[in-house]
Amino acid sequence: MSTDSLRSHLVRLLDWQDAHATFDAAVQGIESNYQGIRPPGLPHSAWELLEHLRFTQRDILDFCRDPGYVEPKWPDDYWPSSAAPPSPDAWNHSASAFRDDRSALKQLAADPAVDLFAAIPHGTGQTILRELLLVADHNAYHVGQLVLVRRALGIWQ
Repeated sequence: MSTDSLRSHLVRLLDWQDAHATFDAAVQGIESNYQGIRPPGLPHSAWELLEHLRFTQRDILDFCRDPGYVEPKWPDDYWPSSAAPPSPDAWNHSASAFRDDRSALKQLAADPAVDLFAAIPHGTGQTILRELLLVADHNAYHVGQLVLVRRALGIWQ
């Protein structure tokens, strides 16, 4: 049985271009004076969401590829320590790192040498397919939150 169609769907799913706002649309053009603001009634700033997206996606990628993977501490390691970026270039660095890791996940999904259904040897029954679906779902959820933050700040069109 060929998995070509499944792999193609997974690659597209990692970008969520069909039914959701894209990551790039959600993070593009947020001026630095808005990146660290937690809108009234919302628990996170755009920076906190961006960093959480970046870190969690990288964590899942590491879990898929690294036999020596060590799980970070939840929730401390998965969220930044402050609402605002620590430096002027932190936003762009984080967004770029997210894109790089998303590309690596897409390559993993597309690689016919990767058995999508086999249990990850150092896991507890998880498969690459499960992890790819998990990261796509997680990213879509938090990209939606980014859009909500932007709407609350009046900077979403």
